[in-house]
Amino acid sequence: MSQHRNKATILSVLFMGLGQIYNRQFIKGLLFLAFEAVSILYFINNLSFALWGIVTLGDTPRTSSNLHNYDHSIFIMIQSLITLIYLVVFLIAYYFNIRDARKIGNERDCGKKPNNFKQSIRYVLDYKFAVTLLTLPALGILFFTVMPIIFMIMLAFTNYSAPKHIPPAMLVDWVGFDTFKNLLALKSWSKTFYGILTWTIIWAVLSTVTTYFGGMFVALLINQKGIKFKGFWRTILIIPYAIPQIISLLVMRNMFNGQFGPINQYLNYFGIPGAPWLTHETWARAMVILVNMWVGVPVSMLLIMGVLTTIPKDLYEAADVDGATGYQKFRIVTLPMILFTTAPTLITQFAGNINNFNIIFLLTGGDPVKGTYQNAGATDLLVTWLYKLTLTNNRYNMASAIGIIIFLIIASFSIYNYRRTKSFKEEDMIQ
Repeated sequence: MSQHRNKATILSVLFMGLGQIYNRQFIKGLLFLAFEAVSILYFINNLSFALWGIVTLGDTPRTSSNLHNYDHSIFIMIQSLITLIYLVVFLIAYYFNIRDARKIGNERDCGKKPNNFKQSIRYVLDYKFAVTLLTLPALGILFFTVMPIIFMIMLAFTNYSAPKHIPPAMLVDWVGFDTFKNLLALKSWSKTFYGILTWTIIWAVLSTVTTYFGGMFVALLINQKGIKFKGFWRTILIIPYAIPQIISLLVMRNMFNGQFGPINQYLNYFGIPGAPWLTHETWARAMVILVNMWVGVPVSMLLIMGVLTTIPKDLYEAADVDGATGYQKFRIVTLPMILFTTAPTLITQFAGNINNFNIIFLLTGGDPVKGTYQNAGATDLLVTWLYKLTLTNNRYNMASAIGIIIFLIIASFSIYNYRRTKSFKEEDMIQ
């Protein structure tokens, strides 16, 4: 009873496409055959090199007497990674080839005639169109997003760092968890890491709270009864968001320049000494939070104003009947409704602020310099420190380790808090 199914399965295991040819789906079978033939040719030329390269990362550095036949550890790692990822894709395709042949063979055993190529195309367009259409973007994500992430993780377990391990003159080696040990335990690095991590968390909390509740305050003011020209106020307050952020930040950087900035010049004109807005640790940290409010409050204002329009007026009328004050209506009706709707966005804003590269890099560049820090300044976040370690100091392994830590912090915080929001719990109950 299962004659066709078993034969098709065995043939598809032996070679891709044979099961489809046995099931009289010749074009589909030939396509599978061609895919495997091309893949086998590729693996013959590259797989052994990939396995050797991913283990050794090369064994011949470039020297003055060897300017051509040398190994470059990073290129070897990338080439090996591409081959191994392609091997995974090939194995997945092989599995689907077996499953398809077994399914069609089972249909033949049940007396159903297999679809020809034209009918198979029609079936895909009618029932599997979305999956088929998503295949190409999925492959793009695999090779252009997932692969770089894997590459970054791999770098964290190597000694790829200046000045001693920059190929091709000096090769890179696997060092296991030594990079993480140095980052977390070695005094010269750990002091910088824990200092910047602490400031990053403080920054993320303060910048999120100030922009969110600042936007809420402005939205509630504009939404109050008796406020005229609401459209005008909304337009004026959204201008900082409408202007490209890079322009706003560069203007702010010049305005608060301690030497020739107009803010200090105006203060000096009135006999008030200017402040080191961007060159003193405390002042600089305060300024990045204030400037972030300037560019971030309009976003929260727009979001919360949209939520306010969805709150049923019946709730406020019922509160008026019960004799609730304005504060009580805000605490019992307005605030819970706003938080219920915007909690996922609030979590996203916090995660985004941990990685808020623009505001720090464009306003202070991570400065002022802090002598006890390794390649970092007083306002540097983990992400800007990572940038400096990579592009300025060639400390690629340390930067990769920091990138992994940033991901773990953001992912764990976001997942934990998102699952605790009422909106997520209610959605889960509906499902």
